[in-house]
Amino acid sequence: MHKDLRSYIDTLRREDEMVEVSVEVDPYLEIAEIHRRVIEEQGKALLFTNVNGSQFPLVTNLFGTMKRIDLAFGKRPEEFVRRAVHMVEDLVPPKLGKLWAYRDMAFTAMKLGTRKVTNAPVLEARQDTVDLTKLPLLQLWPEDGGHFITLPLVYTESPSNGKPNLGMYRIQRYDATTTGMHWQIGKGGGFHYYEAEQKNEPLNATIFIGGPPALILSAIAPLPEDVPELMLASLLAGSKIGMADNPIVGHHRLVAEAEFAICGHVPPKNRHPEGPFGDHYGYYSLTHDYPVFHANAVFHRKDAIYPATVVGKPRQEDFFIGDYLQELLSPLFPLVMPAVFDLWSYGETGFHSLAAAVVRERYGREALSAGFRILGEGQLSLTKFLLLTDKPQDLRDFRSLFEHILARVEWHRDLFIFSQTAFDTLDYASGKINHGSKAILMGTGEARRELKREFSGELPKGIRSAKPFCAGCLVVEGEAYESEPDLGQRLASLDIFDGWQMIILHDSISYADSTEKFLWATWTRFDPALDISARSTAVNKNHIAYEAPIVIDARMKPWYPKEVEPAGGTVALVDRRWGEYGIN
Repeated sequence: MHKDLRSYIDTLRREDEMVEVSVEVDPYLEIAEIHRRVIEEQGKALLFTNVNGSQFPLVTNLFGTMKRIDLAFGKRPEEFVRRAVHMVEDLVPPKLGKLWAYRDMAFTAMKLGTRKVTNAPVLEARQDTVDLTKLPLLQLWPEDGGHFITLPLVYTESPSNGKPNLGMYRIQRYDATTTGMHWQIGKGGGFHYYEAEQKNEPLNATIFIGGPPALILSAIAPLPEDVPELMLASLLAGSKIGMADNPIVGHHRLVAEAEFAICGHVPPKNRHPEGPFGDHYGYYSLTHDYPVFHANAVFHRKDAIYPATVVGKPRQEDFFIGDYLQELLSPLFPLVMPAVFDLWSYGETGFHSLAAAVVRERYGREALSAGFRILGEGQLSLTKFLLLTDKPQDLRDFRSLFEHILARVEWHRDLFIFSQTAFDTLDYASGKINHGSKAILMGTGEARRELKREFSGELPKGIRSAKPFCAGCLVVEGEAYESEPDLGQRLASLDIFDGWQMIILHDSISYADSTEKFLWATWTRFDPALDISARSTAVNKNHIAYEAPIVIDARMKPWYPKEVEPAGGTVALVDRRWGEYGIN
């Protein structure tokens, strides 16, 4: 497909999928506000050619629609993955005739991996003195801790065995030569740093910016720990990824077609406050200590283009990237996890907060075994709430799926809550970073009940309104958490809610208006162990058996970070200047 970023940009121009903004714009808040408005309207990619304080043009919204995803990668990678899975299933046991039928796969496999490049574009220029302030890093939200690289491709190699990792970990610029290195739990680069720190050694790292679109996607992909991201990148690109020798002795190779390569190291046992940052959950992730990256050299193309993205409340650009990755990798799920037919994580919840799966139930409780397998698989292990069923369902149609499960769940045995588990670093629902709980909710077999679809009756004290989200699930708007922290438990005990399987307690009834709002506001705002109540519970053979209605308290809690909101002055500025940008 595209060997570098500019090849893709040329395609976007030909397809009338890009707008060039030539007036001067500010990387502090203004560009992010422009980007958010465009992506909300499913608008075009944006090339800013006059960024205040930098000589480099900046491009955003590269992947903000499914059409542009298709222009970037086409159908070939999905077809290859599906055919590879069929080949594995078909060649057990292997037979010569069958092997010949898949001879095309050998030719494709020959294009995977890396190749050496002698005249690398990324080495066309080098900063005389390292100065990261000359790059047009964005500040997205008014309370962010500073300017961040938002599409960084962080390359490291294991100090023990040399295995590479390419990951996307946010990078906060501290000054001209240092940045934060936001290695969350469960990340490959973080594992490499752990190994280096155990040896009391610095870890070499390179932050690539730009390059083939396939490189950006592979850095985000939730691959198994030992699967090289550069292998996936070459599959997506349709050719081997060019790599060049690094002029810095002792440093690893450079991606030849990258726009920028910031080479440096991360010293052991050195931490610095990083954040806050308005993240893809739609809230500010708070300030915490993280390792520090020291830049030793900055290489770049002579006419380098700086790619960036903007994150915040779903749906943003990362939503479309995440959904494409799920579609691409979904044929692998039954191969890696044989009891799993289909699996989907919901981008509206930040992906890790909620997932659903169709699994096998060939014997009693096999579905639960499949759920444990999912929660033990790579990045899926950070899933907070997992829905399981054994009947074919369109997992992307959440309302239908939820009704299906609520009609089948046996509450006394099909809800499992596991406390004291690892939590996504960006999820603060538990009040503690990296620590929280998980839940599995199963609905298998045939329907056991008719679900209620309408609510009537006098609302109890503390509840202002009630509205069904779907059959069996009622959303209620209640008083603030500070007024009555135990309101969820009180609601579960009231007869007026008899027959409702699940009640979601919110600060606003508007969250019942759409699936997108419901998913975001519900699953990003509760910790299962803290915020789930039931009419009654009983312990049977050390298992907690629940009785409906089940109440999820999804109100904002005092310890939860603020929602991200644009600054009023920035909104007014962009309102005033909108006609200048030339965006239709």
